[in-house]
Amino acid sequence: MTYYANIIIDISHEKLDKTFQYRIPEELFSKIFPGVQVIVPFGNGNRSIRGFVIEVTDRPEYDVGKIKDILSLAEESVVIEGQLIALAAWMRRNYGGTMNQALKTVIPIKQKAKLKEKRSIELLLSKEEAIEQLALYQKKHNRARERLLKELIEYNHIDYDIVIHKLNISSSVIKALEGQNILSVRHEQVYRNPVEHLKSKDYRIVLNEDQQRAVDTVMEDQSRGNALTYLLFGVTGSGKTEVYMELIAHVISRGKQAIVLIPEIALTYQTVMRFLGRFGERVSILNSRMSAGERYDQFLRAKNGEIDIIIGPRSALFTPFANLGLIIIDEEHESSYKSETVPRYHAREVAIQRGKMAGAFVVLGSATPSIESFYRAGKGIYRLLTLKQRVAERPLPTCYTIDLREELKAGNRSVISRKLRELMEDRLQKKQQTMLFLNRRGLSGFVSCRACGEVIKCPHCDVSLSLHRNNKLICHYCGYEEAAPKNCPKCGSKYISGFKAGTQKIEELVQSYFPQARTLRMDFDTTRKKGSYEQILSAFSAGEADILIGTQMIVKGHDFPGVTLVGVLAADMSMYVSDYCASERTFQLLTQAAGRAGRGDFPGEVVVQTYNPDHYSIVTAKEQDYEAFYQKEMVYRKLMHYPPVYHMAAMIFTSGAEQAAVMAAKRLARVIEGAKITGLQMVGPAGAIVAKVNDIYRQVIYLKHPEYECLVSLKDRLELFIKEKNDMKQVSITFDFDPVRGL
Repeated sequence: MTYYANIIIDISHEKLDKTFQYRIPEELFSKIFPGVQVIVPFGNGNRSIRGFVIEVTDRPEYDVGKIKDILSLAEESVVIEGQLIALAAWMRRNYGGTMNQALKTVIPIKQKAKLKEKRSIELLLSKEEAIEQLALYQKKHNRARERLLKELIEYNHIDYDIVIHKLNISSSVIKALEGQNILSVRHEQVYRNPVEHLKSKDYRIVLNEDQQRAVDTVMEDQSRGNALTYLLFGVTGSGKTEVYMELIAHVISRGKQAIVLIPEIALTYQTVMRFLGRFGERVSILNSRMSAGERYDQFLRAKNGEIDIIIGPRSALFTPFANLGLIIIDEEHESSYKSETVPRYHAREVAIQRGKMAGAFVVLGSATPSIESFYRAGKGIYRLLTLKQRVAERPLPTCYTIDLREELKAGNRSVISRKLRELMEDRLQKKQQTMLFLNRRGLSGFVSCRACGEVIKCPHCDVSLSLHRNNKLICHYCGYEEAAPKNCPKCGSKYISGFKAGTQKIEELVQSYFPQARTLRMDFDTTRKKGSYEQILSAFSAGEADILIGTQMIVKGHDFPGVTLVGVLAADMSMYVSDYCASERTFQLLTQAAGRAGRGDFPGEVVVQTYNPDHYSIVTAKEQDYEAFYQKEMVYRKLMHYPPVYHMAAMIFTSGAEQAAVMAAKRLARVIEGAKITGLQMVGPAGAIVAKVNDIYRQVIYLKHPEYECLVSLKDRLELFIKEKNDMKQVSITFDFDPVRGL
């Protein structure tokens, strides 16, 4: 059989989808795979140029008589782009989508970003020649040329901007002298540095016994050439960051680089300050708030070997380090490591694959590991490292569970319980800090009529609208907005209002209870501007506020020694969503929130407010007992055949025509049933949890099987079936493997 290779000639971002097909000579077939660099004949003159193989296929895309042969493999070792292309091919195979979609996720190049340049002017004449030329300009009264040449005789080398703005010399004068070979304008590329403005303090710490044992275990494995995956399981406040930094120090001392993934932009500030204190200017960051130019420059700096450590969310995983030695995923349990766009990859799995390709080891860290990671550690797939004590043996906080049903019976209709209010008053008197956590956004949640039960929904999406402070109802899926009604549109009743309090409402309530308190609020609305995360966090860290009120972003990984009280205002709000991970997410949020208290010199207290105090996720979070939670949760996962015991694949069908989505889902369901795969379970097809978004209808099929590879093979067969059926082009069909939330 004849095989062909689809090859990229130009790897710039805009041309990733421009591929050329070549025939693979039989003698090269065993050496050709995605990521390999080859020499091919190109253009009418058949000049030999380099290209990267992105796909091998037995299907010619052109007239076979016009397809040229690959000439040879490129001689030098694999370049970093080749490794990233091979990673993209692995992602396409394991998560679905097209190769082009995978490439645009993995190749971190933004060609449209403008390069930032520094220009300088240099004298080309000798001093004697320059003095002769100066006399000529003085004789002709060429004042501007005279001024410029005088400065160049004195300094020989001057910044271009100084010449223009300080010496008042026009660019035409500079060009004229450049044309006479009197001077030259030098162009030097300057990289934007997003952490340049941060002032760091020296950050070094002596590791305790547990931390040192974890570091020694990893380094011993590395010295034996074992690039493994480790799960660093440490209670909140146990010093996981210090372990990360010590491992990085070992890696970069051997001339290698490190990638540190963090789940939220909000974590960047404190994390970066620690790393800057330890490693200085060899550290940089990536995040979505940076400009295209800033992001582009960090990739160039990494590729050119100007930085050793990159810190950022999941996209930082694709930093083009040529000599990668370590990948760290902090707070590895976070759902933000799962991409919501095709390919729907999980950064944890991709990091492990990139580690294998680069010979790098991977460290996953968390106080509340994902069920999947702890399961794999128990099976010996990951090596478990534990930190059982807080740094300096500080005690874990005391936790109180408040039953909100009892509060209501006692006549307290406030969202702040009597116990929490009492402890907040105590902290204000002691000049200590409090954090209030609410898993909400906006002024309040959905708007409903208490007379007839009508909920105001988005006309384009199957979700309720959220009420914001400007009295507008907004859809958080498609952005639709309308004014909040004064009367129920269904029954005309005036008893229509928002349901549940949001962070803005909590802030107003706190200010009414404690007018003397200085409050800060951190949520989606207050952190939209660039730099707003840093401003809020640094202000709270500096003691400029007594109470920090916020959503999930305030409870993840921050270290504020002044915080001795944490209030969780709606502990079970995340427990009743249509999602098999709901209990796990609730436990993680509560444990992480509780972990913010008592990290300094004074012990901490936590108040967890709930309508369901007996649920195992709340009981075990109160006790900070991960193993007890894990045992109970695994009973549920085994019973329901959910990950990690079984693997899942969701097929999502989307179309502007509802009937087309329904019919396509039913058709694929029949194909799956006809495959008669032993052990395969299918749920659906059915409407998705949100069945319509922005006038696009959504159907879903869930597939379960103990073997991941079985689901991947089925995906390959289904993709081939879809490709061959021209009548299914009205429907978009995507895959999501082991989804971490309901679809």
